[in-house]
Amino acid sequence: MTSQRSWMTSQAKPWRNWYKTARWQRKREALFAEHPLCVMCLQSEIVTVADTADHVIPHRGDYDLFWHGELQALCASCHSSLKQREELGQDVVRFGPDGWPIS
Repeated sequence: MTSQRSWMTSQAKPWRNWYKTARWQRKREALFAEHPLCVMCLQSEIVTVADTADHVIPHRGDYDLFWHGELQALCASCHSSLKQREELGQDVVRFGPDGWPIS
């Protein structure tokens, strides 16, 4: 697992600094101003403040997709669990407030 992590880190380095730019901060804040709640939590009728601007389609270092791709507002929990599992191709089942799966 360590070698995979070091590979992912080395691959991320060219674009990781994009997240530190004033341009990204403005884009992120504009998203939260328009969509202050986590979209995944809202599907289950849970109200959670969003704190992560997530690329709907992972950019994987693609400049145009990073800056011009669609973003969604997520909470850190959904971003680090549900969204990551989706990106790995794993089945993710979300449940509504009634306990039934959300399609």
